[in-house]
Amino acid sequence: MRILFAAPVWWPSRAFGGPVVAARELVRRLVDHGYAVDVVTTTIVDLEDRPSARSSVAEVDGATVHYLATPLRYRWMGITPTLPVSLERLPRPDVAHVFGFRDVVTTATAAWCRVRRIPYVFEPLGMFEPRLRKVLLKRALDASLYRGVARGAAAVAVASERERDAVVARGVDPERVHVRGNGFPEPGNGRLAFGDMRAQLGIGENDPLVLYVGRIAAGKGIEYLVEAARRIPRAHVVIVGPDDRHGTAVDAAANVHVLPATDEPPLALYRQADVFVLPSAGESFGMVAAEAAAAGTAVIVSDRCGIASSFRDGEALVVPYDREAVVDAVQRVVADHELRARLARGALEAARRTSWDDVTDRQEAIYRAIASCTAATKLSTDES
Repeated sequence: MRILFAAPVWWPSRAFGGPVVAARELVRRLVDHGYAVDVVTTTIVDLEDRPSARSSVAEVDGATVHYLATPLRYRWMGITPTLPVSLERLPRPDVAHVFGFRDVVTTATAAWCRVRRIPYVFEPLGMFEPRLRKVLLKRALDASLYRGVARGAAAVAVASERERDAVVARGVDPERVHVRGNGFPEPGNGRLAFGDMRAQLGIGENDPLVLYVGRIAAGKGIEYLVEAARRIPRAHVVIVGPDDRHGTAVDAAANVHVLPATDEPPLALYRQADVFVLPSAGESFGMVAAEAAAAGTAVIVSDRCGIASSFRDGEALVVPYDREAVVDAVQRVVADHELRARLARGALEAARRTSWDDVTDRQEAIYRAIASCTAATKLSTDES
């Protein structure tokens, strides 16, 4: 089977956060299982540098990735004029996987698939429900320009029950929605990142280190972590990720440190933290929390993160998206060594239980189902 992936950004980009990591894990295993995978994407690498206006092709994790010339961009959304020609030149896929929403690459690829009757999986990555910014504009565009993406999909893949409920509430047929989930990294893997972070930042050996990894943006709950740093003077909050430059800012303080994003998931960095916190207002999953768990670090997540349902009792602290709830949870974990150790052990158990191999098996089943259904429909049409 040949699979076409379409995404607004691809590896080595980290500007899109956890979804890029998830896509890479999924594609790597699909290739290992014998699938031929093509990827169409932009040349966007991060939120700072200008994307390349020249196309290129590279092999990444066994897949053929077509980085299309991107002369214009709006944040992570790239304009790729050569996309229609590139799609026509590719071998016809058996199925396609549209990985993202409200961008040129995924919208145009979904339309191309509908015209050529190629079944595709739509994975909205938590963006299907308009929220945070320009909500009215998103609703207007969803009812017009982007309407066909979900309506024309043979299946919709989501990362959690929370995301499933949000998608169904927006009018998608529940029968077409599949909770595929995401996997956790294998415990124990990961290269050393930042070396000794405590020494570099002047953090004392016995001072609590509270870590956040991800975009610096509105709705991520970063202001709750800054408040935690204010109330726990001995604690150091380390924020690692690109600045989205929208809706939030981190004020400099002696115990608040902002570091750039890493090229690879920094599992070794997680190991240096006493607790990892993802206090987001909404995540379809929350891959960084899975990375922290795989590193054996105590985890705190808000109940609005899809990954929250992946943890059993004692494997993480799941708290409301609320300043006092987040600050109180951080205070409890940094003050209680036994609680911290118990959560660290539980995090590893969650990582061992939730593998990417199982997730890939579920995704393969979705591909086979929609491909066979399309083949049967075509056969029936030909016979008639």
